[in-house]
Amino acid sequence: MDRYQVLVVDDEVEIREAISIYLRHENIDVVHAGDGLEAIQILEEKAIHLIILDIMMPKLDGIQTTLKIRDKQHIPIILLSAKSEDTDKIFGLQVGADDYVTKPFNPLELVARVKSQLRRYVRFDQYIKSEALHLRGLTLDKGEKQVCVDDRLIKLTPIEFRIVELLLTYVGRVFSIEEIYERVWNEPHYQSENTVAVHIRRIREKIELDPKNPTYIKVVWGIGYKMEK
Repeated sequence: MDRYQVLVVDDEVEIREAISIYLRHENIDVVHAGDGLEAIQILEEKAIHLIILDIMMPKLDGIQTTLKIRDKQHIPIILLSAKSEDTDKIFGLQVGADDYVTKPFNPLELVARVKSQLRRYVRFDQYIKSEALHLRGLTLDKGEKQVCVDDRLIKLTPIEFRIVELLLTYVGRVFSIEEIYERVWNEPHYQSENTVAVHIRRIREKIELDPKNPTYIKVVWGIGYKMEK
């Protein structure tokens, strides 16, 4: 892939322009949108590799926009918000975002997060078709980038897919929260407990018959998670 194209969605022109300057300095093309409705229309017309999405916007806010995007696409989404409470971050992750940055933010940190998400997305998108991984009724196909449970197709985000792939590749092995974060996010863990736990909960809600009594992804208290044999 020669160049990435990032969609920056924010109702404040100054913020869109500031983000664009830093991204273009990294040879990343930028497309602008002023609200969620405009963003969804752009996604139907252009090949976008990542979205930076403000939460507080007119017409269609960032949370509702994320929900609509996740109905059809699994490209990385980084939410922007002036709210810094953990509950807001967790809610953003629960609706399908891959990362969360609090305003005011360091532009260099945002760019680093963008590049990290793009690297993961491209690896996810360029898998060479290989044998699928199986565990009872659960199947993960790297080539098709699909997960099925009892022949039912499960919609996973790229991050969720990577977590399932990691655990399914090493069935029975216990991974600590820190190791899951570093292997999947490809960056040092820092207060990553909530982030990993939210993604595990979302995966369970999608693949488990009874998420409160999971048969696939088990917690090993005080250590981490494993895919049950």
